[in-house]
Order: sequence, then C-alpha cells, then structure tokens
Amino acid sequence: MSTPAPTLTIDIVSDVVCPWCYIGKRKLEAALALPAAAGLPAVSVRWHPFQLNPDLPPEGVSRKQYLEEKFGGPQRAAEIYARVRAAGRSAGLELNIDGIERQPNTRAAHALIQFAQQSGSETGSDVKERLLKAYFVENRFIGDIEVLVDIAREAGLDADAARAHLSDPAQLQAIAQADAQARNMGITGVPFFIFNQKLAVSGAQDPATLLDAMQQAVTAAG
Repeated sequence: MSTPAPTLTIDIVSDVVCPWCYIGKRKLEAALALPAAAGLPAVSVRWHPFQLNPDLPPEGVSRKQYLEEKFGGPQRAAEIYARVRAAGRSAGLELNIDGIERQPNTRAAHALIQFAQQSGSETGSDVKERLLKAYFVENRFIGDIEVLVDIAREAGLDADAARAHLSDPAQLQAIAQADAQARNMGITGVPFFIFNQKLAVSGAQDPATLLDAMQQAVTAAG
C-alpha cells in the first residue's frame, strides 16, 4: 500500500477588498518561487472568508461615504492609500484605488470563492485572483451578483450553477458563520496565513519570512 505524497496546506483568511491581502498573495507567490522553496512538498491553498466591513448593505455604499466613515474623509484616506500603492508597486501591482466608485459587501464574493474551490485548489485561487483584480485594477462592482457570475464564467465555471450558489441564503449564511469563526479564533486583521494547521503568520510579510514559516511547518509535520 503506497504512502500518500506529503502536501503543504496553506489556509489563508482574507478579504477581496483588502489591498494588503492582494499584496500578501503576491508575496506568497514570490515565496513559493524562491529557489529554496523547491524542497517543499506539493502545495494546496485554501481560502477562508473575512469581511472587513460585514455590516455594509448588500448593495454597498458610495466610496466617498465609506472613506468618510472609515477614515474621517478623503485626505486621511489619501495618505494611507499612498503607502498602500507604494507597497503594491513593490509587489508588482498597480492598484487603481482612486477608481473605486462603490464599496461592496463581500459576502457573495466569498461565496463565489467557496463555490470555485469545489472544483479544486487552483480554481479557487484563480477566482480569488480574478476578484482582487476586478476590484483593485478594473474597478468592477463585485458586490453585484451578475458581475460575480461574469467572473465565474470568465474562470470557466458554470454560470447558472454559480448564480444559484450565490443566490442561496444558506451559502451566504455559511460565509457569515465562517467569518465569525475566524474572529472567534482571535483573527482581527488579514491576510492571515496558517501553514499545515501548525504555524500562523499575520500580515503581508516578506517572501523570506513566509518561506521560513512554510519550512518550519513542514519540519514540524515530520
């Protein structure tokens, strides 16, 4: 009887409207591309929901209103996002934050990621990437179910099945419960990486730090 090949499971708690989550995704990819990462076992990534703004209405709010409520106005937001854009560039991302017109509730977007993950880890990561790009680069309103269905279709998923999944109250409730579970675990900021359910790293850390954590998790697994 053959022994199953070892794997490195990476659980990532994040939101699709979190710029640091997009940057953290790029840094994880960079970590996995380092020469020293060649010794790692096969990697399986699982995405878990976290809503930065769970109380936003399903139709979202104007970006101007959102910035005023969250940061006290556009001037303070501009200072914060200038640093975010610089960090994004260093990770190879050109974030069009000023082009965002509406702040979405992301519960349905997270439901789309969970739907995609039913087709495998790579499909889930592909849809996660498409959602981040749609929001931060293309400035599409990812709070709209039809926009999400379009993204599902672009990823090669069945559009009707995706629409049914996103319209199912039970699926949306499951996202809310997963979000609450993450908070009950003590997760208050994202991205949050958990390697082999043994070692956690909070924030968009540099690739070397992420690789070191992965190597430690693999060693601990024996």
